[in-house]
Amino acid sequence: MIEIDGSYGEGGGALLRISAALSALTGNAIHVTNIRAKRPRKGLMPQHLNALNVVAHLSRASCKGVCIGSTEISLTPQDLIAGEYKVDIGTAGSITLVLQCFMIPAAFADAPVKITLIGGTDVRWSPSADYLQNITLPLLSSIGYKARMKLIQRGHYPRGGGIIKMKIFPIKKLKPFNFSHLKVDMIKGVSHAVKLPEHVAVRQAKTAENLLSKKGFETDIEVQHSNQGLGSGSGIILWTEGISRVGGSSIGEPGKRAELVGQEAAEELLYHISQKAALDKYMVDQIIPYMVLSGDSLAETAKLTKHALTNIYAAEKITSRKFNIEGKLGDRAVIKVS
Repeated sequence: MIEIDGSYGEGGGALLRISAALSALTGNAIHVTNIRAKRPRKGLMPQHLNALNVVAHLSRASCKGVCIGSTEISLTPQDLIAGEYKVDIGTAGSITLVLQCFMIPAAFADAPVKITLIGGTDVRWSPSADYLQNITLPLLSSIGYKARMKLIQRGHYPRGGGIIKMKIFPIKKLKPFNFSHLKVDMIKGVSHAVKLPEHVAVRQAKTAENLLSKKGFETDIEVQHSNQGLGSGSGIILWTEGISRVGGSSIGEPGKRAELVGQEAAEELLYHISQKAALDKYMVDQIIPYMVLSGDSLAETAKLTKHALTNIYAAEKITSRKFNIEGKLGDRAVIKVS
């Protein structure tokens, strides 16, 4: 059984998710201690509990300590079995973070895997559903990952209630990759407002378009307005079209002007573009587990994060792959695996 120190690095839920995902995929049993040790509320939260449970079901794993507040768990996986799964987080906990854990082993099941998730689709501290659909999945598709995703309903903090359906198709392996170049042909985006006036989404989009146009970029931002959902909320996601994709996003909050939401997203995207790296600071965290499955690969990121270093720690502990990092924390960096 492989011992994982959950307090390593950023000491949050990411280490637990990637450890569970790679454990299920490799069949290597893990024992994780000090879970979320560096968070104000230590131990498993509903989102983490749901991620562990669905991966345990997928891999027919036996597990111990999987309950709310637990700071120690063990997972002993068996075979990956295809089927239909449903996860209701019960809060506005992030659907995409649960999927980050589930998507890795699900692709190596013996047949297509379907999953329906209910929770938060557009919440802080996690990729939005639009990020997953327009940045993560296209990049993974380029290395051989096969999945279809449908956003049924958005869910915002605090009520959640968002719904995503995904179908993941079986693969045997992923292709080695070299994500080192960024070429921007144009910028696309989605600006949304739910149970708020439509002009909120329009103002977010217009502000972002104006800032990006001043920098010489062609833009195409779709405005989405809906009254379907449990609660109100808004947000915007922007991404580059061309060689590789980087993004910028922002979430609306009570009292926060729509113009500021659009400005934050545009400025974040412009920062990522200025670094001329193939991956933004969010995607580099997500690509680490796929690197260990893809042969000798390289990923250049606009910013090396603690999350990325934490994920590398887990990947090296659970697999035989070794990473090499050129660059410092907080700076542009090149990550290689062999």
